[in-house]
Amino acid sequence: MRKILLLLIFPFLVCCKNFETKKISSEEVFNQETQSLNWKEVDEYPAFENCKNITELEKARDCFESTVANSIYAYLVKQQPIVTQSIDDTLFLYLEISKSGKPVVDSIRVDSVVTYQLPELDKWVRQSVDSLPKIYPAIKRGIPVSSVFKMPIIIKAE
Repeated sequence: MRKILLLLIFPFLVCCKNFETKKISSEEVFNQETQSLNWKEVDEYPAFENCKNITELEKARDCFESTVANSIYAYLVKQQPIVTQSIDDTLFLYLEISKSGKPVVDSIRVDSVVTYQLPELDKWVRQSVDSLPKIYPAIKRGIPVSSVFKMPIIIKAE
């Protein structure tokens, strides 16, 4: 009887090692998480009030970019620039949206011919960005993060 009891208890004693949990330090967890995260993508793009309820990532980005472009175009049209030659060119606006939702012009890349024809263009673009409506920042894992966009803006004048 003792032999049978010993045979029944022996597997439980041997298997207990399999039930032990391995402790992982918080630094190891942090390192694993940072390696698995894609820092070039966000969970939610920055958004204006009219784009806030769009859940699909591509549509949310398109809504944000088109709202920025339309706002800049509307501001530039109000300036009524006068040119001596027709212009059909593209400028590239590097726009940063901070984690607090503040838009900041990182840089503007524009051809020198356009700059010669419209010397105030840089100032107008910066002023138009300053006049953007409230922006909700991009979200990554539930935390607001800053994001940078390269936005083409077509400049046509005759």
